[in-house]
Amino acid sequence: MSDTNFDVVIIGAGPGGYVTAIRAAQLGFKTAIVEDKYLGGICLNWGCIPTKALLRSAEIYDFMKRAKEYGLNAEKIGFDGKAIVERSRGVSARLSGGVQHLLKKNKVTIIDGRGILKGKGAVEVSKDGKPVSTIQAKHIILATGARPRALPGLEADGKLIWSYFEALVPDEMPKSMLVIGSGAIGIEFASFYNSMGVDVTVVEVMKQIMPVEDEEISKFARKQLEKHGLKIMTEAKVAKLDKGANNVTATIEDKNGKSQQLVVDRVISAVGVVGNIENLGLEDLGIKTDRGCIVIDDFGRTNISGIYAIGDVAGPPMLAHKAEHEGVICIEKIAGKNAHPMDKNQIPGCTYCHPQVASVGLTEAKAKAAGHEVKVGRFPFLANGKAIALGEDQGLIKTIFDKQTGQLLGAHMVGAEVTELIQGFVIAMKLETTEEELMHTVFPHPTLSEMMHESVLDAYGRVIHM
Repeated sequence: MSDTNFDVVIIGAGPGGYVTAIRAAQLGFKTAIVEDKYLGGICLNWGCIPTKALLRSAEIYDFMKRAKEYGLNAEKIGFDGKAIVERSRGVSARLSGGVQHLLKKNKVTIIDGRGILKGKGAVEVSKDGKPVSTIQAKHIILATGARPRALPGLEADGKLIWSYFEALVPDEMPKSMLVIGSGAIGIEFASFYNSMGVDVTVVEVMKQIMPVEDEEISKFARKQLEKHGLKIMTEAKVAKLDKGANNVTATIEDKNGKSQQLVVDRVISAVGVVGNIENLGLEDLGIKTDRGCIVIDDFGRTNISGIYAIGDVAGPPMLAHKAEHEGVICIEKIAGKNAHPMDKNQIPGCTYCHPQVASVGLTEAKAKAAGHEVKVGRFPFLANGKAIALGEDQGLIKTIFDKQTGQLLGAHMVGAEVTELIQGFVIAMKLETTEEELMHTVFPHPTLSEMMHESVLDAYGRVIHM
């Protein structure tokens, strides 16, 4: 590599890294990005995007099975598992190529290899474990992402016990499956495999599935998932996994210590992710870490000047859109722009199971715990014309307001397409909108979004269609 001096070097080309690189180039910085595996990172190649492709296939398959409800005929319905996986991989490949195009278009130098800090302002690039070059930069941004968390004794082996890597590319569809963990990753895979006819059991150690969600929304989602055939065990843990020739015997303990055994073909371990902080040279420079993540301030700065961290490696929430925005804030601050710290309370979360779940802000319980006297509005899908016309009348929109000020504290949804609807409330919170503006906003008819309006009206005793 002829040029080894840059203004900004970013280690990691996931959503946070490549977006930061593009913004850095736009701001006039001579920029390089170092990546040893995939442009687009885990999200694009082995996470957010390919799972949505799988779930889309499952959704269409579910609709095919319901053809008679829509006055349609569909006979000999089936699926080709290999073709479903190939489509998913093709979607990822297309987008990874798009990331490469965007980086080149913005004149970002792409360096193939693993980046390691070698003192302030220096990054050693290695390939296949061997150093190949050292590059210099005034500003180094770590965007190395995260990997699946492994629990002792429950580690993925890639054959009988899967992480999300193996779950995305099954050689064949198992007949039965255990999913450990009911966060977004676990419940999405459980939903996909359940739709494809697999007998799926989900085990969650917490009191509710999708533990970060509002309790009422979680309960509604659980009821619908179980109605679809999922088996769910909460306040339980997988104590042991015994592997056979082509199956696994799981020992599951409930909160009272009572145990039972479950024999399944495959297990998916979905117990969260952990930041990739190892072998980056952090210790040599004295960069602070905490619970597996790099410690940063509101602008991505570590305790060592000139070194920054963004995205999953810098802590929760571990979401692609958080990483992207965090990276933009970081580089704009470096450029001397009027960057504003990110309000993590305004970062939406989405789970693409069936039914979908989406939320932003405080849950009802957290709002009350924070000292707010609240007004809560609800509106069901079964009272919305568009939802009924779609054949998707099971869902709920819930809004939470501060009683004294009318501030929108949180919005929580479960049902069809709520991952697309949630952004309306995200914008409302960003603009510090009160119930008054929302009640006087005109929502189009017939749409699912009308339920957002009705939920606000319900919080103030003015609901129309219920």
